[in-house]
Amino acid sequence: MPAAALYMDAEIRPNRSLSERGFIILISVITLANCASALVFLRLGAVFVLLPFLAIDVLAVVVAFMMSFRAGRVIQRVLVSPSEVRVIYESPRETRVIWESPTAFTRVTAERDEEDRVLELRLALSGRDTPVAQALSPGERAAFARALEDAIWKARRHRDLPLA
Repeated sequence: MPAAALYMDAEIRPNRSLSERGFIILISVITLANCASALVFLRLGAVFVLLPFLAIDVLAVVVAFMMSFRAGRVIQRVLVSPSEVRVIYESPRETRVIWESPTAFTRVTAERDEEDRVLELRLALSGRDTPVAQALSPGERAAFARALEDAIWKARRHRDLPLA
């Protein structure tokens, strides 16, 4: 797709509330709390509590955050041109196209709740569909749905314009 003919080039990244600096601070606080607990258990003579309970919980928190940071590097890119709608999955390891369809026949479907927030957003064509913008909150997804529908409408209009 040439860049000049794009009506949408959206990059959707998962929200992460904790930066890597915040992660280091959090792990430091948890480690200090565990060291203080370890001193108490050592004074009481409960040496066997240290490894199974105090070390493994720090390790579990580190592993959980590492998985979260890895998932945070995944990008979903949505491209809309006059000829096609394309959704691309990008991660540090791979880039692959997960959806391609002609713009003229692509539908945007949204499942909404009573407050008009979008719970699920999908692109659909001829009995097949794919979810889009799952990493966004329902309110953000509603705004994205409007922007996506507008981009597809403009791209269709581009195709309808007479050639000069």
